Amino acid sequence: MNRSFLEKFEDMTFVEPASGWLAPRPLRVIAVTSGKGGVGKSNIVVNLGLALARMGQKVLLIDADLGLANLDILLGLTPRFTIHDLLSLKRTISEVMVDGPEGLKILPASSGIPELADLEKEQKMFLLNELDEYSENLDVVLIDTGAGISRNVLFFNMAAMERIVVANNEPTSITDAYALIKVLATKHGEYHYHLLVNGLSQPREGDRVYRTLLKVTERFLGRGVSLDYLGVIPYDEAIPRAVLKQQPVLSLFPQAKVSRSFTNLAAKLWNSTPPTTPGSNIKFFWRRLMQYQF
Repeated sequence: MNRSFLEKFEDMTFVEPASGWLAPRPLRVIAVTSGKGGVGKSNIVVNLGLALARMGQKVLLIDADLGLANLDILLGLTPRFTIHDLLSLKRTISEVMVDGPEGLKILPASSGIPELADLEKEQKMFLLNELDEYSENLDVVLIDTGAGISRNVLFFNMAAMERIVVANNEPTSITDAYALIKVLATKHGEYHYHLLVNGLSQPREGDRVYRTLLKVTERFLGRGVSLDYLGVIPYDEAIPRAVLKQQPVLSLFPQAKVSRSFTNLAAKLWNSTPPTTPGSNIKFFWRRLMQYQF
């Protein structure tokens, strides 16, 4: 770590909320994650984010698969700068942030930079603080994590207030989803999860995936770990067609079955009750969470 980075980190001032501060509206910080890659997380983040924006929410998408950028590609964007420039102290967070469709904000990742695959502690704290300062006018943050149980994946899951675990009906996807939940629950005290099943033709197939994962979770982790089922995003040929055109399926094919599913998912998620406490781990936008809660 170069000295200039450490000096800036050490000089940060973390200010406690002033007495009588007017509490801002609650902020939803949601990690979209998976145990196995290739289950469609990034597409879900893009289209769910767009659906929430159409509901009037101010939405930020964070590409947290830091060495393998996806969100900008799916949106047909060509960012001048990335999170690598932010962590290298070459650019501010406002300079790195990219405007997406319909008011979306995107914090893009980098491609082919292996050192970002395992952030140092000081980099993580610096990123938390930068995002905290940027968060004032946001309603929802969606974090597109990497897959698996690497330290970066675990960090971004712990930094979120909520976690959506994405899986399909492949045995490896279910097994790896359980492994991720197990590590987060037993090692880091995160007990509450949403499950979203992606890319299946029939709702009953999604129900089977949910029942299987719930049974395994309850058997080996106990009933203290909760798994809220959000339903199925159906398989639809509109998805690969939209990917090829680098546009959200919700924009390109608004009447498609899968687009209606994203709209319904956004409404269901937004109408659900968010967590009421930050939890024991440090969170994104901790200062604003403290103001809202206390």
